[in-house]
Amino acid sequence: MPQTSRVILIQPVLEICSHDGFALWPVAESGSGSGSGSGSYDFLPLSGALAPAEVGTALMCIADCNTIGSEDGGLPQRPTEPLRGFLHGLLTMDDLFASGGLRVTDTATGTTLLPGCCNGLHERRDWLEVVDGDGWASFGHDPSPLAERHGEVVRLTVDAEQADSPVIELPVTDLRRLLTHTERDLTDFLRLAAAWALRHLPDDAASVTSALGRALDLPAPVILPNP
Repeated sequence: MPQTSRVILIQPVLEICSHDGFALWPVAESGSGSGSGSGSYDFLPLSGALAPAEVGTALMCIADCNTIGSEDGGLPQRPTEPLRGFLHGLLTMDDLFASGGLRVTDTATGTTLLPGCCNGLHERRDWLEVVDGDGWASFGHDPSPLAERHGEVVRLTVDAEQADSPVIELPVTDLRRLLTHTERDLTDFLRLAAAWALRHLPDDAASVTSALGRALDLPAPVILPNP
């Protein structure tokens, strides 16, 4: 887990959906793992260290984010078989979405910046605008997190809609380095998910991994069949 001398942690996190009654593959029990959120939100940090059931939960939620109905034109008809039906949107849509983003935690104060509603993990690229571009970016709403560069310091506002919102500050150099670590975490997660798919979804492992790569805005690893 990346950490600066000022104990600032940044993790790529996936918003976790409800999975009561889900039985297509093993998933983690509700409330298990290292996810944390606020109010109705719950987040799972993505990395290569997840347990198999947590990988199953992540895939379930990403597939659920991309569910399509009969009204969606231009796509093949949704299969009636439960597994194929659940994966249909993930495997047929070009533009995929993984709800979440980057979670920033100051472990000294307990202040945590979470991605807001409607933010996707692919939007983590906007953080590069903070360190090397226009110098600011926002990440969803309810809450409305905001990142602003002031010289060599980045100021992170947990909820820009609140006048008294908690803030986190860190050097630009630290943020740039931590962002590099988040890319490694996501790459490691995708490799882990590829291996998981070979075990649990062998007939669709390559297409599922490719879809996950698109949802996370990462190149998918090459999938080799089990010997």
